[in-house]
Amino acid sequence: MNDQHTRKHGMLRGLENVTGSSTFEGRFGRMFRTLPKAEFADSALKALADAMSAPKEDTPTPETETDDEENSGISAGYTYLGQFIDHDLTFDPASSLQKQNDPNSLVDFRTPKFDLDNIYGRGPDDQPYLYEKDGKKFVLGRSLINSDLDKNVRDVQRNNPDTGDKRAIIGDPRNDENVIVSQLQGIFLRFHNRMIDLNPNADVATVQRMVRWHYQWVVLHDFLPTIIGDEILGKILPHLAKKTSIHKDKPELSFYKWTKEPFMPVEFSVAAYRFGHSMVRPIYRLNQVVPRFDIFSDDPLTSLTGFREFPKEWAIDWRLFFDFGNKPDPHSSQRIQPAYKIDSSLVNPLANLPLSIATGIRSLPLRNLTRGSRMGLPSGQDVARKMNIPVVPDEKLKVGKANQDGQTANQPISKIDPSFTNKAPLWFYILAESQQVFVNNDTPIRLGPVGGRIVGEVFVGLMLGDSHSFLSQEPTWTPIPEFMNKNKEFGIAELISQAIQAK
Repeated sequence: MNDQHTRKHGMLRGLENVTGSSTFEGRFGRMFRTLPKAEFADSALKALADAMSAPKEDTPTPETETDDEENSGISAGYTYLGQFIDHDLTFDPASSLQKQNDPNSLVDFRTPKFDLDNIYGRGPDDQPYLYEKDGKKFVLGRSLINSDLDKNVRDVQRNNPDTGDKRAIIGDPRNDENVIVSQLQGIFLRFHNRMIDLNPNADVATVQRMVRWHYQWVVLHDFLPTIIGDEILGKILPHLAKKTSIHKDKPELSFYKWTKEPFMPVEFSVAAYRFGHSMVRPIYRLNQVVPRFDIFSDDPLTSLTGFREFPKEWAIDWRLFFDFGNKPDPHSSQRIQPAYKIDSSLVNPLANLPLSIATGIRSLPLRNLTRGSRMGLPSGQDVARKMNIPVVPDEKLKVGKANQDGQTANQPISKIDPSFTNKAPLWFYILAESQQVFVNNDTPIRLGPVGGRIVGEVFVGLMLGDSHSFLSQEPTWTPIPEFMNKNKEFGIAELISQAIQAK
């Protein structure tokens, strides 16, 4: 496996540092083509990145105590489900922070569709090593232990070099870049295998469609409302809010439009969809046996970094990451770990990415800000005005955590550097906009009107623009009834519950 593909940073939303052939189709584009570029000095971006990086915490908050950085509205698993979805949608191999990029010439190796090509790769004919001899089920790796939910946890299959790390043999190497997304990849492999168990006589194409449609349902009915809220989603897909037909109440895509086929907007991939970086926790519990681990650590036995074979004792109990309806004690090690809030603060480890993940700029906030500037993104204020959404005034665009202390301690962005007056980088603006709803430390925080509309329209638009999606082919389709929970819902928890039953 090419080290260049696996060692680059893509912790949650990467589009970094690999050159590739221009013969691949799927071009990037712009949602707001007429808006001017927001240009900033490197020194201003550096100052803002430093201000967005939270101080290092030497002692983590005990699990029995409330952490005021936690988001009561979003559990930690959605950070990594979002990463998994990103890897399914897009891979920009031509980008580099060392040159000025033209988004019109960037090429997307990934089809901009919710089609799980990060799982299926190029199929059993072209990549038979991903599949068992029958060409139907996926090959899985070694057994992992210590999940009370799942007694048959399996790692992804890995190579076995004489020296060096054991790399994952999967459809997208980026889905091995940390322990959590790696095990989520394994869940989707097993969900496919579960569908094979239930439909042994079906051909692979039919099973893939069933798997993809259930995944698309999770994206539309679970991930998206969790991140942008039902109100914004209901404006884009009014039939969901009114519980009517999509033919009666048609989708309303006001800003994401294309002529021939959907494209990947840079406002989405470089700014709006990088909201997940602010949701990353510095430490996670994987199961009830092993202790909590840092996202980055110099010791491989205490670090959740990927591109390697991690200890078999690290099987994830997904009830610690998603709501399975079991209502655990919120002040115990059995609780559902919340994501951190969507705000203008990133945990300290992201300010100094490990060399195994990043080269060059190692501050993730600075990478994001620099990337947006190099790509010529408009300011957040200009985008808000274009969308006819009230602009957040400078004095309320504060840099820092969305908690009680931050309400008085956080500085407005215009105090960081005068060049940010009435002109904030789009990524920062979307994060700061989200925290405007803060009332107290328990306030759920989702994407705001600008960020939520961009993410929502791109997700819905890509699904509508895919002639093979359930929303295009059969919009009245619903998941297999036996897969649903007692409330007749199907989300990521229900998908996991089915996946772990695979033989």
